[in-house]
Amino acid sequence: MFKNKNLAVLFFSLVVVMLGFGIVIPILPFYVEHFGGSGKDMGMLMAIYSIMQFIFSPIWGSLSDHYGRKPILLVGIIGNVVSQVLYGTVGDFAEAGMFTPQTSLTLLMVTRGLAGILSSATLPTAMAIISDLTSHHERGGGMGLVGAAMGVGMVLGPGIGGMMSGISLSAPFYFAAVISVVAVALTWVMVSESLPKEERTVTLGKVNGPQLGEMWKALFGPIGFLLFLAFLHSFALANFEGVFGMYTQLRYDYSASQVGIVLTAVGLVSAIVQGALTGPATRKWGDALVVKASLFASIFGFILMTVVESEPGKIAASVMLASGFFMLTNSMIRPGSSSLISKQEGISQGVAMGMNNAFMSLGRIAGPLWAGYALDINLNYPYLTGAFIMAVGFTLCMFFLPRTNSSCKQPGTLNHKNIQNNEIKSQEN
Repeated sequence: MFKNKNLAVLFFSLVVVMLGFGIVIPILPFYVEHFGGSGKDMGMLMAIYSIMQFIFSPIWGSLSDHYGRKPILLVGIIGNVVSQVLYGTVGDFAEAGMFTPQTSLTLLMVTRGLAGILSSATLPTAMAIISDLTSHHERGGGMGLVGAAMGVGMVLGPGIGGMMSGISLSAPFYFAAVISVVAVALTWVMVSESLPKEERTVTLGKVNGPQLGEMWKALFGPIGFLLFLAFLHSFALANFEGVFGMYTQLRYDYSASQVGIVLTAVGLVSAIVQGALTGPATRKWGDALVVKASLFASIFGFILMTVVESEPGKIAASVMLASGFFMLTNSMIRPGSSSLISKQEGISQGVAMGMNNAFMSLGRIAGPLWAGYALDINLNYPYLTGAFIMAVGFTLCMFFLPRTNSSCKQPGTLNHKNIQNNEIKSQEN
């Protein structure tokens, strides 16, 4: 699996960082509730992380081209240590009465933003290291390590966070900090610099953040509709993920451990669907039809979340089944739409996938903000919003996506080739 120690340590470091991200998810709603926060506060906590990543990911990428990969990778992993310790410290100090609830909530927001800034150094730098170390032929498999590490961390993280919350709400964060220290040590000692000094940018020059103007232009280009679809899907998915913990806490009196168990289960469903089912489905029926069917089924997945059985003794099974069905229906949309984008002729893969990720990031910013606001009005509104967005996406696809993978009506034309490397890249995204 690993041809050199750099890739092995890199894989471990990415798993650790994603574990830290996953561990936070089931705990944050209980922090917010303990600090007297609302759904809007929960939405802001989820969104601020994505905002910082959206702004700083390209900046860290530029810095790694100038200073080298290893220093920037270490910044990202050390940042994970710092943010996890801060998460735990804020909770402990608040529990001891050293901070007022409002001060605790403010510090939690600051910590979340700092985590987004520093952790955003990890993923683009790791992908750059893989590009440095692998040939063009091997690159698909190398990038697959990134997807695998993210999957492992996101599946195990919520479960670990939920289980360790039985000790205290802050315990999972200190655990994540400890294993992150191990990752720092291994990276420092075992990972060698992959970008020679003679290949680095001579001067740092202008470090660019996200190119909003370019994103606006892309909306009116050949893949404009597919980029808009990526935003819609990401926005709708955030209405499920962004407030799930607070939703189950308020409606079913769930504990952090119960939230973690459900999120781990749906993470497994998502991994299985994307890893084992999406490829065969798109080969048999085509990307466009799979995307349409998934959008249509996801409408009912969202609605099902609002009618879960609330009778004592049936809640756990009902929540698990509803969440699992939702993730089953939803998990093919992203790889299917990414595959359609990757098959567009006349545009580089880097630009196409970069724009795809940028629009998904915008959805992860706007989605939680709306979901938190909607949750304060009515517990079901985030999921009804998700159902509406999926219905809009499905309706638009009936007009703008073909029945087969041949062309796209508006705003441009999609002509497809069966390029295996592009298929691999699209499924990783």
